[in-house]
Amino acid sequence: MPELLQSLGLMSGTSLDGVDAALIRTDGDAAVDHGPSRTEPYPDVLRSALRSVLGGVGPVAEVERAVTLFHADVARRLLDQGGIAVTDVDVVGFHGHTILHRPDQHRTWQIGDGALLARTLGIPVVNDFRSADVAAGGEGAPLVPAYHRALAGALDRPVAILNLGGVGNVTWIGGRDAEEQILAFDTGPGNALIDDWMLRRTGRPFDRDGALALDGRIDAGAVATFLDHPYFARRPPKSLDRDDFAALAARLTAGMAPADGAAPLTAITVAAVRAAARHLPAPPTRWLVCGGGRQNGAIMQGLAAALMAPVEPVDMLGWNGDALEAEAFAYLAVRSLRGMALTWPGTTGVARPLAGGRLHRPA
Repeated sequence: MPELLQSLGLMSGTSLDGVDAALIRTDGDAAVDHGPSRTEPYPDVLRSALRSVLGGVGPVAEVERAVTLFHADVARRLLDQGGIAVTDVDVVGFHGHTILHRPDQHRTWQIGDGALLARTLGIPVVNDFRSADVAAGGEGAPLVPAYHRALAGALDRPVAILNLGGVGNVTWIGGRDAEEQILAFDTGPGNALIDDWMLRRTGRPFDRDGALALDGRIDAGAVATFLDHPYFARRPPKSLDRDDFAALAARLTAGMAPADGAAPLTAITVAAVRAAARHLPAPPTRWLVCGGGRQNGAIMQGLAAALMAPVEPVDMLGWNGDALEAEAFAYLAVRSLRGMALTWPGTTGVARPLAGGRLHRPA
């Protein structure tokens, strides 16, 4: 049996809320032992700076350095929290922060200086998880299905694991014996459109518990118009940039009161998942939800009404729904070190199972 390695995963999601950090021990296959985790919100100044470089514009290098050093601070705090020495960590999986994702142009850009992080922490770092897949014609996203499959080992099949961050993505897992029994893709907007609306119209970063959306009126016409976008009819695998729908959402909600804008944007997230379900090879026996969207009561109520199966937060299984993506990149870092595949035809559309990631060793 391969040796278990201790890996620290760092994830900065498209919701721009902060950095998730988690420790696991894994062989990069089926064995996963969960360790401590933590989340550190971005300071307002750094969050604003990150928002300013979305699309690959502005002072990218300056923001990249600041983001990298913030990740280093979060990693140190996690190690202190767990009483774990730097020398006990074999590798760090560093996703960085996506500022541009255009797989149709063979471009994806995650800022985060892996070499600087390795020097700062004194631990080998794997980053740049997406580039090899995109260069080979894949979508470069989502990357978490490999970890979802490891966690779902004993669950009844088929099962769908739905991650609702800034963008939504789903992993459908069917039979137990073949890698092609996975289908994964981005469903559409997750929390990003709602969060952006809240920031513009209320000054708050998100709709806590979905309370504002539940007070609003859903404009069914706006939701239907949104779902006419060709992305939803396109067959998976497929993926999105955080802001692919921003202009359309702004047009459909123009002039609406805060609650009446939050309501259809929330309904759109739900409707996008329902549309995604039509692409799955077989109906899931259950939907397991992770990411910040699982804490939005309006989204969860909507999903329960829209999907023909139980909808539950992953925490019901004892998984840490706040740390799952950080754990995933810790897991992928070990797979990268061992030359194991990170993506498959059913997860990104790449022609064959493909390894990836770039290793940086401390000076």
